[in-house]
Amino acid sequence: MSAPGADPLGANPLAADTAMMRVAIEAAGAADPRDVPVGAVVFDADGRELARAANAREALGDPTAHAEVLALRRAAEVHGDGWRLENATLAVTLEPCTMCAGALVLARVGRLVFGAWEPKTGAVGSLWDVVRDRRLNHRPEVRGGVLEPECAALLDAFFRAQR
Repeated sequence: MSAPGADPLGANPLAADTAMMRVAIEAAGAADPRDVPVGAVVFDADGRELARAANAREALGDPTAHAEVLALRRAAEVHGDGWRLENATLAVTLEPCTMCAGALVLARVGRLVFGAWEPKTGAVGSLWDVVRDRRLNHRPEVRGGVLEPECAALLDAFFRAQR
């Protein structure tokens, strides 16, 4: 399934990234009510959806069950080159943490598109910048802040309800 309005040829990358982020926002809606609503979707080079996931740490009792890790695992299962996701794009509603940034680097994801910045734990420019570390053998292209207000609103509503 392609992202609605996806532009696989890249003639309008911002429009394609926005369409992918809308799918990630939809994926966040599947999070268990106890989990922070973060959604992640992996798209192939043609803009077709390979996998999607929502945070599931609470639902699964698994500290590694972040949306990005779950989506990367599922995408690797269906992708033709096993664990290497070189021409794939990962769209996620929140800036990845160090674990997730490391996972997408190790999976060799080609592009990362994320929504809200995470100043407390973000590892794509906010607190750390794992994905651009020149010592690593892979550095994906990154676009942050895509549909940031909508992505931040998901988190604001969740945390407001927790208080």
